[in-house]
This record gives sequence, structure tokens and C-alpha cells, in this order.
Amino acid sequence: MLGNATWNETFGSYNDSLHYYTNGTNIEKVVSVMVPVFFGMIGLTGLIGNGLVVLVAANPNMRSTTNLLIINLAAADLLFVIFCVPFTATDYILPEWPFGEVWCKFVQYMIVVTAHASAYTLVLMSLDRFLAVVHPITSMSLRTERNAVIAIAVTWFTILTTAIPVALSHGVLFYPNKGINYTACLFLQTEYNLIAFHVSFFLSSYVVPLTLISMLYIGMLARLWKSGAPGGRVSAESRRGKKRVTRMVVVVVLAFAICWCPIQVILVLKSFEVYEVTHSSIITQIVAHVLAYTNSCINPVLYAFLSDNFRKAFRKVVWCGAPPSSLLRIPQGPRTGETKTTRTGNGTSNADVL
Repeated sequence: MLGNATWNETFGSYNDSLHYYTNGTNIEKVVSVMVPVFFGMIGLTGLIGNGLVVLVAANPNMRSTTNLLIINLAAADLLFVIFCVPFTATDYILPEWPFGEVWCKFVQYMIVVTAHASAYTLVLMSLDRFLAVVHPITSMSLRTERNAVIAIAVTWFTILTTAIPVALSHGVLFYPNKGINYTACLFLQTEYNLIAFHVSFFLSSYVVPLTLISMLYIGMLARLWKSGAPGGRVSAESRRGKKRVTRMVVVVVLAFAICWCPIQVILVLKSFEVYEVTHSSIITQIVAHVLAYTNSCINPVLYAFLSDNFRKAFRKVVWCGAPPSSLLRIPQGPRTGETKTTRTGNGTSNADVL
């Protein structure tokens, strides 16, 4: 058990819940209302959205390498929502950790695992689309369901094994507050380096995947905008397709970058003990956590439901396989020939993979 001097000297203000209850200010009331509402909305939305993605993408008629990656992304986001949202909310609301030593280690381990799994699934999806756009013919032998399963398995194995130190470096500690001893699930700074932990997490789960995603999408967009119709003429349909892809790419990269940036920066600043704990900074950190977790809720929209095939399959699921004819009404225009061309030619075929 730690005394006041030892606790303050060793951990400082690492655990924000200590600050709430030590000071006993109105911030407790704000947190007790704000956290359940926002974290509850994120949890519910993430469970429903990602659950629907898995349900739709698992349809045998939807089998493809891209959809296998979408299922993996939804599964990673589901695990992230399950193991991150409720326990982070608990850490904010309660003055102590009520789940014990083993669950403390497991939850911290799963948070890091699922965060990495989600990020690197986005990298795999970006690579899949890059190959489909830049090397549409030569990549056909690579972009198979078998290779997609192997890539997913290798990714999970790497993440699961490299994250083991996370479980070892966390544990339940006691701290005194107003004559009462409370427990907290914390990083063990007396045995491990907090700065190294958060900097490495920042690099491995944010900087590296974001850099890879951006490089792949830049290469893909460069190819899309260079390719035109025979003779150098670009059709109106091709231009529309390229604009749609450009918007999608920008949204995808910005969503990941913006959602995860604030909390990543805050965690690094806290590890260097330069993030002062005040009422406003506590609210800022909660908002940053909400924003980061929101990324797991919007992924189903960005990567699945903006796809025509997913929308049609989703309608079938909702309407039990028999959607109203009005929902399946196809706009008048070019028929089968043009549709096939857009999926195989150099015009908007590359856009269709997004």
C-alpha cells in the first residue's frame, strides 16, 4: 500500500479519477452525466453498426477479399467497443477499479490489441484497393480470399503477441483518499517506462498506419487521375467516378487522423507530465476519448454502407430478403454493357473498388 507522498511522487496525476474525487468539485457531476450519455451512445451505435456489417458481409453472395477485410474491421471495432468503451467509462465515473487484477491486465491488453487491429486492417484495405487500382491485372493472383485470410491471421498473430508486455506493465494499485484506500488500474511506472509505452503506442497505432494509408491512397489517386479514356479523352462518367473516389479517400484518411489525433497527443503529453489536470483538461480528455471511439462507429458507414453492393445487401437483410420494389428501382440510363465496362475498364472501374 502506498502512502500519500509515495503515491504523488510516483504517479502524479496519471489517473484522472483520483483528481475528481480528491477535489470533490462540480466536475464530478459533469463527468457523471457526460460520460454515461456519450459513451453509452457510442457503445450502442458501435455494436449495432458493426454487427450489421458482419451480418451483411458474411452473406455468401458477398464473399470477396475486400468484404473479408471489412468483416475483420467490423470485428476489431466490435471488440474495441466491448472492451474499451464500458471500462473507460467506469474508470472516469468510479473512484476505484472494481474488477480485480486479472481483468485490469486483460482490459488494458485488449484495448491496445483492438486499437492496433482496427488501424492495421485499414492498412490492409488500403493495400487491397491500391493493388486493385494501380495493378488491376497482375494483382488478381494476389488478391484472393485465401491470401486475405492469411494476411488477416498474420496481422492478428503479430498484434496479439507484441501486445503481451501491455498486460505485464499494468496492474491494480492502492491509493489513499480521505482516509479510505481505493484501487486503481494503472501503468506500473516503478517497473516500466510510461514515456516509452505511450510514445511507442502513438507511433505504432497512429503514425505508422496513417503514413502507410496516406502513401497508398496518394499513389492510388495519382493513378486514377492519370488514367483516362483512349486517346487521352476523359468521359464525364470517368470524371464523376474519380471525384467520388477522391472524396471517399479524403474522408477515410481524415476520419482516422482527426478522430485519433487528440487522445494520442494527450496520452503522450501526460506521459511527459506536461498535461496539467484541470476541469477544462478533464473535459477535453473525455471529448478526445469520445472522438477516438467514434471512429469505430463511423467505419461501418465509411467502408460498407457507402458501397452500392452493401446498401443492396443491407436492404435485403432488413426486409428479410424481399425489399420493396421501390427500394430496388434502378435509374434509367445505360444498361448492362456500360455496367460491365465500369467494372473492368480504366475509366470508373478503379473507382468501383472504393
